[in-house]
Order: sequence, then structure tokens, then C-alpha cells
Amino acid sequence: MADQNAQLGRARRRLSVSGWSVGAAIIAALVLLPIVSVGWIALNPTENIWPHLLSTTLPRYLSNSLILAVSVGGITAFVGAGTAWLVSMYRFPGAGLLEWLLLLPLAIPAYVGAYALVDFLEYAGPVQTALRDLFGWQTSRDYWFPQIRSMGAAILVISASLFPYTYLLARTAFREQSGAAFEVARTLGAGPWRRFLSVGLPLARPAIAAGTAIVMMETLSDFGTVDFFAVQTLTTGIFSVWLQAGNAGGAAQLASVVLILIFVLVAIEKSSRRHLRHFQAARHVRPVTRITLTGGKGWAATAACALPFAIGFVLPTGVILSHALRHPDYWIDPGLLRALWHTLAVGGIAAGVTVTAALFMVWGMRQTGRGLPRLLLPLTTIGYAAPGAVLGVGLLIPMAAADNWLADVVEDMTGRDIGLLMTGSAVAIVYAYAVRFFAIAQGAADAAMGRVAPSLAMAARSLGRSSGGTLRSVYVPLMRGSVGTALLLVFVDCVKELPATLLLRPFGYHTLATRVHEKASLEKIGEAAPAAMLVIGVGLAAVLLLARTNRDKAA
Repeated sequence: MADQNAQLGRARRRLSVSGWSVGAAIIAALVLLPIVSVGWIALNPTENIWPHLLSTTLPRYLSNSLILAVSVGGITAFVGAGTAWLVSMYRFPGAGLLEWLLLLPLAIPAYVGAYALVDFLEYAGPVQTALRDLFGWQTSRDYWFPQIRSMGAAILVISASLFPYTYLLARTAFREQSGAAFEVARTLGAGPWRRFLSVGLPLARPAIAAGTAIVMMETLSDFGTVDFFAVQTLTTGIFSVWLQAGNAGGAAQLASVVLILIFVLVAIEKSSRRHLRHFQAARHVRPVTRITLTGGKGWAATAACALPFAIGFVLPTGVILSHALRHPDYWIDPGLLRALWHTLAVGGIAAGVTVTAALFMVWGMRQTGRGLPRLLLPLTTIGYAAPGAVLGVGLLIPMAAADNWLADVVEDMTGRDIGLLMTGSAVAIVYAYAVRFFAIAQGAADAAMGRVAPSLAMAARSLGRSSGGTLRSVYVPLMRGSVGTALLLVFVDCVKELPATLLLRPFGYHTLATRVHEKASLEKIGEAAPAAMLVIGVGLAAVLLLARTNRDKAA
């Protein structure tokens, strides 16, 4: 009888509906809605222009996107892995400082770097002006200078902005390798290049591949840089087909191509690591003994690490800062103040909503023990891989339909026109940010909860605390640091996000990112500079937090 009662109890628990399971399913559905919407609209367009795209612009969009992604991926893999190897394996002048300075380019959005590079190298910029003064040239016909607004410049700017992704992962991988392996290689006569190619690189390859995959996904999603350099990619094509041609179905079809490329990149990255296994031979691994480089070799290593930092951080920050200081009156422009308020409001709300939803979902997965939340949790990270332009297409159309339906219902019932509540306000932007950066908050919440001893939750439940009460009174206080970090990282990414904001913002609604883009597109770098410096400042806060976290882990 007791066994039968126990079986009946288990059966009832399996059949019963858990509030945590329902909540997790709703959150997952909201996160996945834009992706599903893009696929549905692409397969059911009101006007099918797919044959026209195939025969005209799609080959150019696709080839440019692939060239850009492969080139940037290759450069960032080379620069990121190379600089990580140098700072991890050698001592040279400035190595300790450069080890952290190489993270700073992450604070510079690629589109800000693009505006700075053009301003620095254009005909009226300081470089060409100095050359004309030095050699006595009068016009551009007197000398040759590389074309600034080109595919090559776009590759350079995006690579300089994104190489820290690969650098950070590769540096961690090199640091975790055993010094004994390199000592054995040295005793067998292997030189520096042989040790790198035969020992260091194979063991760090999964980390380098992961960093390069992230870089290539970010490259495919870039809009501000390629638009400024007039490089036609799939992302710029989405804007052109939708906003200029007015064809949402065609934009969704281009967005689906971007998604397919993203999924292919993820699959290739996972496949490349599938058969790679590396185990430490001892519990306490002997750290790598750094080799001291002196003379010319040491200064060459310093220059090799300083150059990416100079191009990725010093140059754009210096150019933008000079414009910002040259025009102090632009700092009190009403448009800038409104953009700052909008950025703080939507970024703060989106960060709060995203982290709260992530906490709910991760806690619910741990509490229910059911298969549904565990199945849905990995799927919710897909939004981070989806470019902002894709999310814009997937969100605006269903939200606009829901807005119009709701307005019609309310008008029929009350006779009052309430307008568009979601697409006519910043709600759509907040929604897009939450979907785009949900993976960051979810990862932070999952890692933080895993560090809390389960016995604390058991003690709270034995004292009569509910599941939600245990989360509020036990877990959240212990996770305060991780929750704060997640809030900051999500907020920073919201501040820098450009494509989704451009597509989903109401008319006349500006954030710092859209103000920078608009002013720089009109060649008003001086007016764009204050907003760009604010974006850089917010990005620096996140990078410094990242550097501090990595320093604590290294210690």
C-alpha cells in the first residue's frame, strides 16, 4: 500500500502543472518569438521578392558578408592568439600593463572606431594635411592615398574592435597549460615557433575557435560600420529592403539567411571541438615559466602588443575626445540630454527585466526538476547569436499587428483611440534588448546559483520558506555581486546596440547610439563626439569590471 501511495504521489507530481514550469515556458516563448517570427514571415511573405533578390542583390550581399566575416575572423584569430601568447609566455617591457590594456578596445563600438578612422585619415584630416604640408602637395591629384571608405577599412576597424574576444579566451587557455610540456619541448630542441605551433596552439585551439566564432557572428550583425563605409552586406540589405523598398517579407528572407550563417558558424565551432580532449596530468599544474626577452626582441614584442591597442583604443578615443573638447557647447545640447535620458531609461529597464527573467528561469529549472525548463533553458540563449537587425524584423511586425488589434478593440469598446502602445513607445526596444542579451544574464545567474550550497536552501525550506521566499532571502543576497555584474554587462550592451534600436525606435526617439550614428552619417563628428564619449565611458566601466574579475581569478 505504501508503495502504491508513493507511486500515485509521483504520478500526481508529474501530471501537475508547476508555476515555475509555466513561467519558464512563457519566458522561453517570448525569447524565441522573434526568431520564429522571422522564419514564418520569410516563408509566407505578402510579396515574394526572393527570385528578384537571388538574381540581383543577394549574391553581392552574401559575398561581401562572407568576405568580411572570414577576413575579420582570420585577423582577430592571428592578433588575439599572438598577443595572448606573448603576454602569457614572455616578459618584455610593458608586458604587465599591456596584458590589461589589450582588453580596452572592447569599450569602443566598431561604428565609433569607423567614424574616428575616417576623420583621422580623410583628405581634410591630420594625416593627409601633414603630408601635404611636408611635401608641398597642393591637391589630391599630386599624391596617392588609400581609399578610406572601403571594404579593407571596414575589416580593419571591426578587427581592431573585436580582437579582444579571441585574446581573452586564448590568454586563459595558454595560462591553464602546464609548464612541464613546454620545458620538455625546449629540452628536445624546439624553438619558440615550434613550441607555439606544436604545443601551445593545439591545446588552445578550442578557445581560439570559440573566440573567432563570436567575432564572426558579431561581424555578420554589424550595421553601423559597414553602412558608414558603404559596404553592402546582408545587414544593410535588411534595412534597404524593408525601410526603402517597404517589403517586410524580403527583409525577413534576408534575415533568415543571416540566421542560417550564424547557425552554421555555431555548428562548425562545436564540431571543431567535438573530438578534442585535453586533461591535466596532475591536480596542481606547474605554471608556465615566462621567458625574458631583452634588447630588440623585447621591444619588438612590446610593439606587437601595443599596435592593436593603439589602433583599437588610443586612435578612436583620441580623435573623439579631441572633438568633444573642442566643442564644449555640444555637451549641453538638448538633443544629447534627451538621448542620454532615453538610453539610461531603456537600458536600465531592459537590464532589470532581463536579469529578473533569467533569475526566475534558472531558479525554476533548479526547483521543478522537470524536463521542460531544462529543455527550454539552452534555447533561450539563441537571441545572443541573432543580430539586432534580425530581431528588429522578427519583433516589429508581430508587435505592430498586436498593437493595431488592441487599438481597434479598445476603440470599439470605448470609442477612444489609444494609439500604438508598444511600437509607438520604447517597449519594443526594451523587448529586443531583453531577447538579445538574455544569454548574458542567464549565464551569470546559473553560475552564481551553482556556487551557493544547496544545504542553505534546504534549511530555509525546513523553516517554512516558500520556493520564491528562499530565492529572495537566501540566494539573491549571496548572489548580489553576480547579479550586479549581470545588470552592468546587459546595460552596457544595451547602450551600444544600434541596429535593433534603429529599426524599433518610435519616430524622433534617439538613444546615444542612434544619435552618434545620425550625426556621424551627416559628417557632423563634432556633434556626435559627446554621445560617442558617453558610450565609450559606459563600455570602459564594463571592461574594467571584466579585467578586475579576471585578475581575481588569476590570483
